[in-house]
Amino acid sequence: MNPLQGIKVVDMTAFLAAPTVARILGEWGADVIKVEAPKGDPGRTQGAVFGTPYTDDENLGFDMSNMNKRFMTIDLRQEEGHEVMDRLLADADVFLTSTRVKSLKKLGYDFETLHEKFPRLVMAQVLGFGKNGPLKDAAGFDMTACMSRGGVLGTQVNRGDHPMIPANGYGDFQVSFVLAAGILAALVGREKTGEGDYVTTSLFHSGVFMINTAMISAQYGNEYPKDRREVINPFNNTYTAGDGKIITLCAPEYDRDWDKVVTLLGREDLVGNERYNVCDDINANGLNGEVVDIIDEAIAKKPRSYWLDLFLENDVPAEACQLPNDIYEDEQGWANDVLRKVRCDSGNERMIPTNPVRFDSQGDPELKLTRAQGSDTVEILGELGYSPEDIDRLLASGAAQGTFARN
Repeated sequence: MNPLQGIKVVDMTAFLAAPTVARILGEWGADVIKVEAPKGDPGRTQGAVFGTPYTDDENLGFDMSNMNKRFMTIDLRQEEGHEVMDRLLADADVFLTSTRVKSLKKLGYDFETLHEKFPRLVMAQVLGFGKNGPLKDAAGFDMTACMSRGGVLGTQVNRGDHPMIPANGYGDFQVSFVLAAGILAALVGREKTGEGDYVTTSLFHSGVFMINTAMISAQYGNEYPKDRREVINPFNNTYTAGDGKIITLCAPEYDRDWDKVVTLLGREDLVGNERYNVCDDINANGLNGEVVDIIDEAIAKKPRSYWLDLFLENDVPAEACQLPNDIYEDEQGWANDVLRKVRCDSGNERMIPTNPVRFDSQGDPELKLTRAQGSDTVEILGELGYSPEDIDRLLASGAAQGTFARN
């Protein structure tokens, strides 16, 4: 069973965060209709930024945010285009957009206007910086609004170094699940009240929420960014093995595990060492760096695989800091449908991450790759009650546009 079967989503989004919300809902069974302006979603050509192909027959950079949708092109600059959009929204459950509020008001698709026309419609919107404040109308992107202003890059850096260079959309994909959760709550609320709601999240707010621990602890004097030689618990840190590969050690009960860990590291001479074996004491005496140096020296003597096997055998949590090429070969990933092989229309077989939420009643969801812009326009116009003659007229005027390049 697809849990959202029967739910209709009208998707007027661009780039990554907002369209991925609709991709998630589509994987859960919603009928998602992506409405594009004649110029198309600029996300269709983001492969140029990602270093991936971006043609109609192979475009995983677009697929990752737009799978499991139908594609319709409407020119909202034309009155007949508005009429088509209104028919779409009339029986829709959700209207999802990333268009800025000022532009929506000009188009007549702000929440107040839509709620008066379609009181049961849930409207959901990804904003850059939130509904209020001096930046409420500013353009917001993952790297600026979420990662930078939201504090992610500033805190996730070894002090004195440059911030990490995250994969494109690292914050966007987190925001997509934030808004997906909000939409589902609004749909439940509608069943109780009969009224649709206006659900928003912002890239900025979501970024701040994701660094909750830092936001709470900084007011108590916990300084960010951190230096890896000053971490409170040296057993929660990253270390470079002898083959140059990085390992994460995560043993949060430092005092309990001191003797066990130093023994595994080949430093039996430190068992029971009262200078280092109590976490509160090493912090009070500023000895954190000395402990990190001890672990650094030990880990550097053996390859990463040695340490991973040893720690796993002795129930000490540790993991490899994997790269995409490592994850492609990760048996745990394949066993849990973390990655899926898909065949593009180009004939190439590629891999793509799946939605991480699973329902027992659904099993592994079907993945439908994206289609060319306007591929489903004619079909959807027919569903909306337009006659063949009306459809021909709409296509001739350009109010609606369709292509049949990938039927």
